[in-house]
Amino acid sequence: MDTKELLKKVRQVEISIRGVVNEVFAGEYHSVFKGRGMEFAEVREYQIGDDVRTIDWNVSARMNHPFVKVFDEERELTVMILFDASSSESFGTRFQRKDDVAVEIAALLASSAVRNNDKVGLIIFSDKIEKFVPPHKGRKHILRVIRELLYFGSTEETHAAAQTDIAMGLEYLNQILKRKATVFLISDFLAEGFERDLQIANKRHDLVAIRLIDPLEERFPGIGLIELEDLETGETVLLDTSVREIRETVAENALTEKNALEKSFKSIGVDYIDIRTDKSYVQPLTRFFRMRARRFH
Repeated sequence: MDTKELLKKVRQVEISIRGVVNEVFAGEYHSVFKGRGMEFAEVREYQIGDDVRTIDWNVSARMNHPFVKVFDEERELTVMILFDASSSESFGTRFQRKDDVAVEIAALLASSAVRNNDKVGLIIFSDKIEKFVPPHKGRKHILRVIRELLYFGSTEETHAAAQTDIAMGLEYLNQILKRKATVFLISDFLAEGFERDLQIANKRHDLVAIRLIDPLEERFPGIGLIELEDLETGETVLLDTSVREIRETVAENALTEKNALEKSFKSIGVDYIDIRTDKSYVQPLTRFFRMRARRFH
């Protein structure tokens, strides 16, 4: 993709998400993320009903009377987008590939954050860190984020047998982000062994997992012999989809993996959103934001 074509796609993405940002998320985005960190303001005398965990024991000992710490919520939120650019993301069988949908969602979240005067950063990963864009504000910065997403997310040359290492991406996130942030992890989660790093990241940050699903990954139609290629390893297998038992086995395996991942998310306490390539992403994102808003109010 040359520079002219890339800039054209940046503009297309910006236009396509503008209405959603303005109409759907403008009033809901900022109020649903309470884990933005707290800044110490002052101490005052303890009052009935105060959380005992906020007692300042040093001051209380000096004054011979209980005092509590008072915190102000930091107004500036840092949003970090952790973007999976591995080869499996280039899969798609209906209207869009997973990486096309992922780019639009990431751009939408970044634009919503900047609209609310928050900082936005970007980590693009596969089986290595492809790109790190430090958190900043402003429209110029968002256009840079969208350019990087388009280049690494939806160009063939960047998808050459790149495998998924979510644990490595999370470990990098945990190393570079010293203060609490809201983290959107966008991936199809076709990987293993990332649960420990996910748990660490979720303790430090407000982490939201956005899982991308193509319908063919869950169920095959009965169309006869098809050749399937693992986009991350290059391995191929011939499958006779006219055999009902084969189709049922594929569906059962997909459901088992889906349930196991959801169980892992719930046990760790990670909020997650399922986004399908054959449906609009606006409704599940809106539903998630409204669910979070009800939880915090």
